[in-house]
Amino acid sequence: MSFRKTFVLLAAVTFVLGLARAASAPALDPPGYLFIANQFEHTALLVDLSSKTQVARIEVGVNGHEVAVSPDGHFGYVPIYGNAGVGKPGTDGDRIDIIDLKERKLTGSIPLGKPVRPHCARFGPDGLLYISAELAQAIYVVDVKAKKVVGQIPTGAIESHMFVLSPDGKRAYTSNVHAGSVSVLDVEKRALIAVIPVSTIVQRISITADGKRVFVHDQAQPRIAVIDTATNKISGWIPVGATVYSSAPLPDGHTMVASSPSGKFFSIDLDNLKQIGESDACAALGEIALSHDGNRAFLTCPATGQLMVFNTHNGKPDPEITLTKGVDGIQWFPAVK
Repeated sequence: MSFRKTFVLLAAVTFVLGLARAASAPALDPPGYLFIANQFEHTALLVDLSSKTQVARIEVGVNGHEVAVSPDGHFGYVPIYGNAGVGKPGTDGDRIDIIDLKERKLTGSIPLGKPVRPHCARFGPDGLLYISAELAQAIYVVDVKAKKVVGQIPTGAIESHMFVLSPDGKRAYTSNVHAGSVSVLDVEKRALIAVIPVSTIVQRISITADGKRVFVHDQAQPRIAVIDTATNKISGWIPVGATVYSSAPLPDGHTMVASSPSGKFFSIDLDNLKQIGESDACAALGEIALSHDGNRAFLTCPATGQLMVFNTHNGKPDPEITLTKGVDGIQWFPAVK
Protein backbone atom coordinates (compact mmCIF):
# COMPACT_ATOMS: atom_id res chain seq x y z
CA MET A 1 0.00 0.00 0.00
CA SER A 2 1.36 3.41 -0.93
CA PHE A 3 2.22 6.02 1.68
CA ARG A 4 -0.60 8.25 0.43
CA LYS A 5 -3.21 5.49 0.77
CA THR A 6 -1.88 4.58 4.21
CA PHE A 7 -2.07 8.22 5.31
CA VAL A 8 -5.64 8.59 4.02
CA LEU A 9 -6.70 5.36 5.74
CA LEU A 10 -5.15 6.45 9.06
CA ALA A 11 -6.79 9.86 8.76
CA ALA A 12 -10.16 8.24 8.15
CA VAL A 13 -9.75 5.91 11.14
CA THR A 14 -8.72 8.83 13.36
CA PHE A 15 -11.75 10.82 12.20
CA VAL A 16 -14.13 7.93 12.95
CA LEU A 17 -12.58 7.35 16.39
CA GLY A 18 -12.88 11.06 17.09
CA LEU A 19 -16.56 10.95 16.24
CA ALA A 20 -17.02 7.92 18.49
CA ARG A 21 -15.30 9.67 21.38
CA ALA A 22 -17.39 12.79 20.84
CA ALA A 23 -20.55 10.71 20.77
CA SER A 24 -19.63 8.94 24.01
CA ALA A 25 -18.46 12.09 25.81
CA PRO A 26 -21.04 13.51 28.25
CA ALA A 27 -22.90 16.52 26.92
CA LEU A 28 -22.92 19.44 29.32
CA ASP A 29 -26.08 20.99 30.67
CA PRO A 30 -27.15 24.42 29.48
CA PRO A 31 -25.43 26.77 31.94
CA GLY A 32 -28.54 27.64 33.95
CA TYR A 33 -28.63 29.46 37.27
CA LEU A 34 -27.71 28.93 40.90
CA PHE A 35 -29.88 30.15 43.77
CA ILE A 36 -27.80 30.53 46.95
CA ALA A 37 -28.45 31.54 50.55
CA ASN A 38 -25.84 33.77 52.19
CA GLN A 39 -25.90 33.40 55.97
CA PHE A 40 -23.53 36.24 56.83
CA GLU A 41 -25.20 38.89 54.66
CA HIS A 42 -28.80 37.74 55.26
CA THR A 43 -29.30 37.61 51.51
CA ALA A 44 -30.22 35.31 48.66
CA LEU A 45 -28.03 35.35 45.55
CA LEU A 46 -28.78 34.54 41.93
CA VAL A 47 -25.80 33.47 39.80
CA ASP A 48 -26.00 33.26 36.00
CA LEU A 49 -23.69 30.44 34.95
CA SER A 50 -23.57 31.56 31.32
CA SER A 51 -21.67 34.69 32.43
CA LYS A 52 -20.39 33.21 35.72
CA THR A 53 -21.56 36.30 37.56
CA GLN A 54 -23.89 37.21 40.39
CA VAL A 55 -26.88 38.95 38.82
CA ALA A 56 -29.07 39.55 41.89
CA ARG A 57 -28.69 40.02 45.64
CA ILE A 58 -31.92 40.11 47.65
CA GLU A 59 -32.13 40.78 51.40
CA VAL A 60 -33.93 38.16 53.48
CA GLY A 61 -34.34 37.45 57.19
CA VAL A 62 -31.74 36.43 59.78
CA ASN A 63 -30.49 33.89 58.77
CA GLY A 64 -31.39 31.86 55.71
CA HIS A 65 -29.27 28.69 55.48
CA GLU A 66 -30.97 26.69 52.71
CA VAL A 67 -32.99 27.31 49.55
CA ALA A 68 -35.54 25.70 47.26
CA VAL A 69 -36.63 26.70 43.76
CA SER A 70 -40.17 26.08 42.54
CA PRO A 71 -40.44 23.46 39.78
CA ASP A 72 -41.24 26.17 37.20
CA GLY A 73 -38.20 28.23 38.21
CA HIS A 74 -40.33 31.29 39.04
CA PHE A 75 -39.94 31.50 42.81
CA GLY A 76 -37.19 30.82 45.31
CA TYR A 77 -37.86 29.97 48.96
CA VAL A 78 -35.50 30.70 51.87
CA PRO A 79 -36.37 29.25 55.30
CA ILE A 80 -35.30 31.76 57.96
CA TYR A 81 -33.48 29.65 60.52
CA GLY A 82 -32.13 32.18 63.06
CA ASN A 83 -28.72 33.44 64.10
CA ALA A 84 -27.38 30.28 65.79
CA GLY A 85 -25.82 27.01 64.76
CA VAL A 86 -27.69 23.74 65.09
CA GLY A 87 -28.27 22.87 68.75
CA LYS A 88 -26.87 26.19 69.97
CA PRO A 89 -28.71 29.06 71.68
CA GLY A 90 -29.90 31.98 69.57
CA THR A 91 -32.92 33.29 67.74
CA ASP A 92 -35.54 30.92 66.36
CA GLY A 93 -36.89 31.55 62.88
CA ASP A 94 -40.60 31.20 62.14
CA ARG A 95 -41.10 31.88 58.44
CA ILE A 96 -40.04 31.20 54.86
CA ASP A 97 -39.12 34.19 52.68
CA ILE A 98 -40.23 34.14 49.02
CA ILE A 99 -38.13 35.53 46.15
CA ASP A 100 -39.59 36.28 42.73
CA LEU A 101 -36.73 35.07 40.52
CA LYS A 102 -38.10 36.86 37.46
CA GLU A 103 -38.40 40.22 39.17
CA ARG A 104 -35.43 39.45 41.42
CA LYS A 105 -37.04 40.79 44.57
CA LEU A 106 -38.53 39.72 47.89
CA THR A 107 -42.23 39.20 47.33
CA GLY A 108 -43.54 37.96 50.70
CA SER A 109 -43.21 35.23 53.27
CA ILE A 110 -44.98 32.16 54.60
CA PRO A 111 -45.61 32.18 58.38
CA LEU A 112 -45.05 28.89 60.16
CA GLY A 113 -47.15 29.71 63.22
CA LYS A 114 -44.39 29.50 65.83
CA PRO A 115 -40.59 29.54 66.11
CA VAL A 116 -39.30 26.20 64.76
CA ARG A 117 -35.91 26.97 63.16
CA PRO A 118 -36.92 25.96 59.63
CA HIS A 119 -33.92 24.73 57.70
CA CYS A 120 -33.87 22.30 54.76
CA ALA A 121 -36.47 22.84 52.01
CA ARG A 122 -37.46 20.50 49.16
CA PHE A 123 -40.36 20.33 46.74
CA GLY A 124 -42.10 16.99 46.42
CA PRO A 125 -43.61 15.55 43.25
CA ASP A 126 -46.98 16.62 44.67
CA GLY A 127 -46.02 20.29 44.38
CA LEU A 128 -45.94 20.78 48.15
CA LEU A 129 -42.90 22.25 49.88
CA TYR A 130 -41.40 20.20 52.71
CA ILE A 131 -39.42 22.02 55.42
CA SER A 132 -37.41 20.64 58.33
CA ALA A 133 -38.73 22.25 61.53
CA GLU A 134 -36.03 21.44 64.07
CA LEU A 135 -37.65 22.71 67.26
CA ALA A 136 -40.89 20.90 66.40
CA GLN A 137 -38.95 17.67 65.70
CA ALA A 138 -40.89 17.44 62.46
CA ILE A 139 -41.01 18.13 58.77
CA TYR A 140 -43.65 20.71 57.95
CA VAL A 141 -45.78 20.35 54.82
CA VAL A 142 -46.37 23.72 53.16
CA ASP A 143 -48.82 24.75 50.45
CA VAL A 144 -46.90 27.56 48.75
CA LYS A 145 -49.96 28.78 46.82
CA ALA A 146 -52.04 29.12 49.96
CA LYS A 147 -48.94 30.25 51.90
CA LYS A 148 -49.67 28.07 54.90
CA VAL A 149 -48.65 24.91 56.73
CA VAL A 150 -51.04 22.08 55.86
CA GLY A 151 -49.47 19.23 57.83
CA GLN A 152 -46.45 17.91 59.67
CA ILE A 153 -44.55 14.64 59.95
CA PRO A 154 -42.87 13.77 63.29
CA THR A 155 -39.21 12.74 63.11
CA GLY A 156 -38.94 11.28 66.62
CA ALA A 157 -35.54 12.93 67.15
CA ILE A 158 -33.88 16.22 67.95
CA GLU A 159 -32.10 18.35 65.36
CA SER A 160 -33.60 16.92 62.19
CA HIS A 161 -31.47 19.32 60.23
CA MET A 162 -31.39 18.04 56.64
CA PHE A 163 -33.52 15.54 54.75
CA VAL A 164 -34.05 13.95 51.36
CA LEU A 165 -37.19 12.77 49.60
CA SER A 166 -37.50 9.54 47.65
CA PRO A 167 -38.02 10.07 43.89
CA ASP A 168 -41.72 9.16 44.17
CA GLY A 169 -42.15 11.48 47.16
CA LYS A 170 -43.51 8.71 49.41
CA ARG A 171 -40.61 8.61 51.87
CA ALA A 172 -38.41 11.15 53.61
CA TYR A 173 -35.14 10.55 55.42
CA THR A 174 -33.79 13.04 57.95
CA SER A 175 -30.29 13.37 59.41
CA ASN A 176 -30.63 14.10 63.13
CA VAL A 177 -27.36 15.81 64.02
CA HIS A 178 -26.59 15.27 67.71
CA ALA A 179 -29.02 12.37 67.95
CA GLY A 180 -26.66 10.65 65.50
CA SER A 181 -29.51 8.97 63.65
CA VAL A 182 -31.66 8.89 60.53
CA SER A 183 -35.46 9.03 60.70
CA VAL A 184 -37.54 7.33 58.02
CA LEU A 185 -40.88 9.02 57.37
CA ASP A 186 -44.05 8.00 55.52
CA VAL A 187 -44.90 11.19 53.65
CA GLU A 188 -48.36 10.08 52.52
CA LYS A 189 -49.47 8.98 55.99
CA ARG A 190 -47.40 11.73 57.65
CA ALA A 191 -46.03 9.22 60.11
CA LEU A 192 -42.70 8.07 61.53
CA ILE A 193 -41.64 4.63 60.29
CA ALA A 194 -38.26 4.08 61.97
CA VAL A 195 -35.24 5.75 63.56
CA ILE A 196 -31.90 4.25 62.49
CA PRO A 197 -28.92 4.73 64.87
CA VAL A 198 -25.74 5.69 62.99
CA SER A 199 -23.17 7.38 65.25
CA THR A 200 -22.77 9.90 68.04
CA ILE A 201 -23.10 12.78 65.56
CA VAL A 202 -24.01 12.95 61.85
CA GLN A 203 -24.22 15.66 59.23
CA ARG A 204 -26.29 15.94 56.09
CA ILE A 205 -27.75 13.24 53.91
CA SER A 206 -28.14 12.26 50.25
CA ILE A 207 -30.04 9.70 48.17
CA THR A 208 -29.50 7.88 44.87
CA ALA A 209 -31.66 8.80 41.89
CA ASP A 210 -33.45 5.43 42.09
CA GLY A 211 -34.16 5.92 45.80
CA LYS A 212 -32.62 2.58 46.79
CA ARG A 213 -29.79 3.91 48.95
CA VAL A 214 -29.41 6.80 51.38
CA PHE A 215 -26.04 8.13 52.58
CA VAL A 216 -25.39 9.92 55.87
CA HIS A 217 -22.05 11.29 57.04
CA ASP A 218 -20.53 10.14 60.32
CA GLN A 219 -18.77 13.05 62.03
CA ALA A 220 -17.06 10.90 64.68
CA GLN A 221 -15.20 8.77 62.13
CA PRO A 222 -14.17 9.33 58.48
CA ARG A 223 -16.87 7.18 56.94
CA ILE A 224 -20.28 7.35 55.28
CA ALA A 225 -23.16 5.10 56.29
CA VAL A 226 -25.08 3.36 53.49
CA ILE A 227 -28.76 2.76 54.27
CA ASP A 228 -30.80 0.26 52.25
CA THR A 229 -34.22 1.86 51.85
CA ALA A 230 -35.89 -1.53 51.32
CA THR A 231 -34.92 -2.67 54.82
CA ASN A 232 -34.26 0.68 56.54
CA LYS A 233 -30.99 -0.72 57.86
CA ILE A 234 -27.33 0.16 57.41
CA SER A 235 -26.06 -2.13 54.65
CA GLY A 236 -22.47 -0.94 54.56
CA TRP A 237 -19.92 1.81 55.17
CA ILE A 238 -17.73 3.85 52.84
CA PRO A 239 -14.32 4.72 54.35
CA VAL A 240 -13.03 8.12 53.22
CA GLY A 241 -9.86 10.13 53.73
CA ALA A 242 -11.52 12.61 56.11
CA THR A 243 -14.96 13.23 57.58
CA VAL A 244 -17.49 14.25 54.96
CA TYR A 245 -19.96 17.12 55.36
CA SER A 246 -21.91 17.07 52.07
CA SER A 247 -22.37 14.52 49.30
CA ALA A 248 -24.27 14.10 46.04
CA PRO A 249 -24.73 10.83 44.11
CA LEU A 250 -24.58 11.29 40.34
CA PRO A 251 -27.68 10.44 38.28
CA ASP A 252 -26.09 7.22 36.99
CA GLY A 253 -26.09 5.75 40.51
CA HIS A 254 -22.51 4.48 40.20
CA THR A 255 -20.56 7.47 41.49
CA MET A 256 -20.88 10.02 44.29
CA VAL A 257 -18.99 13.22 45.02
CA ALA A 258 -18.43 14.47 48.55
CA SER A 259 -16.76 17.40 50.30
CA SER A 260 -14.81 17.45 53.54
CA PRO A 261 -14.11 20.29 55.99
CA SER A 262 -10.47 19.18 55.68
CA GLY A 263 -10.39 20.84 52.26
CA LYS A 264 -10.83 17.78 50.06
CA PHE A 265 -13.31 16.83 47.35
CA PHE A 266 -13.79 13.08 47.00
CA SER A 267 -15.03 10.85 44.19
CA ILE A 268 -16.62 7.61 45.43
CA ASP A 269 -17.36 4.36 43.62
CA LEU A 270 -20.84 3.35 44.79
CA ASP A 271 -20.65 -0.11 43.22
CA ASN A 272 -17.69 -1.06 45.39
CA LEU A 273 -18.22 1.44 48.24
CA LYS A 274 -14.76 2.96 48.07
CA GLN A 275 -13.09 6.28 47.47
CA ILE A 276 -11.53 6.47 44.00
CA GLY A 277 -10.41 10.10 43.69
CA GLU A 278 -9.45 13.20 45.64
CA SER A 279 -8.97 16.87 44.72
CA ASP A 280 -8.21 20.00 46.70
CA ALA A 281 -11.20 22.11 47.68
CA CYS A 282 -12.00 24.79 50.23
CA ALA A 283 -11.97 23.85 53.92
CA ALA A 284 -15.68 24.41 54.13
CA LEU A 285 -18.92 23.41 55.80
CA GLY A 286 -20.68 24.09 52.52
CA GLU A 287 -23.19 22.35 50.32
CA ILE A 288 -22.98 20.54 46.98
CA ALA A 289 -25.47 21.02 44.15
CA LEU A 290 -25.40 19.17 40.85
CA SER A 291 -26.39 20.34 37.40
CA HIS A 292 -29.35 18.34 36.07
CA ASP A 293 -27.24 15.81 34.16
CA GLY A 294 -24.69 15.55 36.96
CA ASN A 295 -21.74 16.68 34.85
CA ARG A 296 -20.90 19.58 37.15
CA ALA A 297 -20.88 19.88 40.94
CA PHE A 298 -21.05 23.28 42.65
CA LEU A 299 -19.62 23.61 46.17
CA THR A 300 -20.25 26.62 48.40
CA CYS A 301 -17.49 27.77 50.75
CA PRO A 302 -19.03 29.94 53.52
CA ALA A 303 -15.75 30.91 55.18
CA THR A 304 -14.13 32.22 51.99
CA GLY A 305 -17.00 33.15 49.66
CA GLN A 306 -15.77 30.80 46.95
CA LEU A 307 -18.13 28.92 44.69
CA MET A 308 -16.10 25.96 43.48
CA VAL A 309 -17.03 24.08 40.30
CA PHE A 310 -15.97 20.47 39.68
CA ASN A 311 -16.11 18.20 36.66
CA THR A 312 -17.76 15.15 38.23
CA HIS A 313 -16.34 12.74 35.64
CA ASN A 314 -12.71 13.33 36.60
CA GLY A 315 -13.18 15.04 39.97
CA LYS A 316 -11.09 18.02 38.91
CA PRO A 317 -11.96 21.67 39.57
CA ASP A 318 -13.03 24.10 36.86
CA PRO A 319 -12.43 27.83 37.33
CA GLU A 320 -14.21 28.97 40.47
CA ILE A 321 -16.64 31.87 40.88
CA THR A 322 -15.91 34.47 43.56
CA LEU A 323 -18.91 35.52 45.64
CA THR A 324 -19.04 36.78 49.23
CA LYS A 325 -18.41 35.12 52.59
CA GLY A 326 -21.42 33.28 53.99
CA VAL A 327 -22.60 31.43 50.88
CA ASP A 328 -24.25 28.20 51.96
CA GLY A 329 -27.43 26.46 50.71
CA ILE A 330 -27.52 26.12 46.94
CA GLN A 331 -29.72 24.81 44.13
CA TRP A 332 -29.07 24.64 40.40
CA PHE A 333 -32.01 25.23 38.06
CA PRO A 334 -32.12 25.47 34.26
CA ALA A 335 -33.55 28.93 33.62
CA VAL A 336 -35.69 31.74 34.94
CA LYS A 337 -38.82 31.14 32.88
